[in-house]
Amino acid sequence: MLELRDIEIVQDDFRLTADCTFGAPITALIGPSGAGKSTLLNMIAGFFAPQRGRILWNGDEIGGQAPARRPVSILFQDNNLFPHLTLAANLALALTTRRPSSRQLAQVARALEQVGLRGMEPRKPAELSGGQQGRAALARVLLQDRPLMLLDEPFSALGPALRAEMLDLVARLAGEQGIAVIMVSHAPEDARRVADQTALVSEGVLHPPRDTGPLFADPPPDLRAYLGTG
Repeated sequence: MLELRDIEIVQDDFRLTADCTFGAPITALIGPSGAGKSTLLNMIAGFFAPQRGRILWNGDEIGGQAPARRPVSILFQDNNLFPHLTLAANLALALTTRRPSSRQLAQVARALEQVGLRGMEPRKPAELSGGQQGRAALARVLLQDRPLMLLDEPFSALGPALRAEMLDLVARLAGEQGIAVIMVSHAPEDARRVADQTALVSEGVLHPPRDTGPLFADPPPDLRAYLGTG
């Protein structure tokens, strides 16, 4: 369970506050562009500190920890695959900065199999489709074995059918491994598809997550304005 307690983020003329708990298996963050959704993920991951407030995971303070020590993995929009490395080498970076051992290479092979890329260890990112690159990046995140996964719209460049397929894959694998997911999305259909709860980021505030179905069935005024239905 992730808790954001009395958080305030200030960057130039941008200000965002948050005071809520994320306890669902998958939570979607939705809201207008520039509202601060990606900023929230970067703060949770530890890439910068808020001006005020506490970040707790299962009751333990993690706000002062370096990114590598937090129980958090993050998947970005560009997938962050190194073009000069094979998939095996790219994924092994989740396990070691040295030459991977045979056991670690076996872990890489299993991760690729999990995401439907069995036997593709020798390929480089340029040899893959966009969907396959997304699967490879997801496999690398899974290898980090962190209990909280943050998704910063990593599948936004994919078409609707392939994006839905990737979201279903994330939901299945995260569920099997007991990983909680917080995902940024501009597409309400993505939240409806896989998110147990959804939180609106709007007007400088992260609103507490609510069950996705009832939230979209009876949206508050800020969400109606975002959806263009009110």
